[in-house]
Amino acid sequence: MVCPLMKLIVGLGNPGSEYVGTRHNVGFEVLDQFASRLGWTRDGQFDRMAKANFEGLTIDGMLGTEKVLLLKPMTFMNLSGRSVQSAMAFFRLGQQDIMVVLDDLALPCGSLRIRAGGSSGGHNGLKDIERALGTDQYPRMRIGIDPAPPQIAGRDYVLGRFSPEQRKLIDPAIARACGAIATWIDNGIASAMNQSNAVQE
Repeated sequence: MVCPLMKLIVGLGNPGSEYVGTRHNVGFEVLDQFASRLGWTRDGQFDRMAKANFEGLTIDGMLGTEKVLLLKPMTFMNLSGRSVQSAMAFFRLGQQDIMVVLDDLALPCGSLRIRAGGSSGGHNGLKDIERALGTDQYPRMRIGIDPAPPQIAGRDYVLGRFSPEQRKLIDPAIARACGAIATWIDNGIASAMNQSNAVQE
């Protein structure tokens, strides 16, 4: 099967109710809202309406002339690459056809940064995707969650939930992220970067 007009959007996170709403799962939240905006789910019920595919949960549909597949890997964060590589191989997608959405400790809470490729920055999900694909040259959207406070270990911080003050910043960031994904699908990576990155840089 060859899908020349297809995009794969991957939201990174950890499966299980105990991780819902945690900082590390902001990629899942973006897919929840994106699917809801497009009318592919009701009341944000992504997981209930999704199919089990590629060691993950998927929902697909059309956006204009483009087929779009939304994927939440269910492998836990540090094995995300298996799920991504499986979906890409099945549909014969190139690196330019995917967008990975993830949290970033190095960015202020609520900021967005889109890149066409680059380092994992220590993020375990990106590390495993790079390992599985054999390259770091694939688009990714980072959503800032603030650095961990000195008294809290990074792992504990990302697995914790947003403070009320952070949530006020994250909710509009998720909305902007959905808009940027639509721009990327319609107009490409440069337009999406111009739309999202210029606000913070």
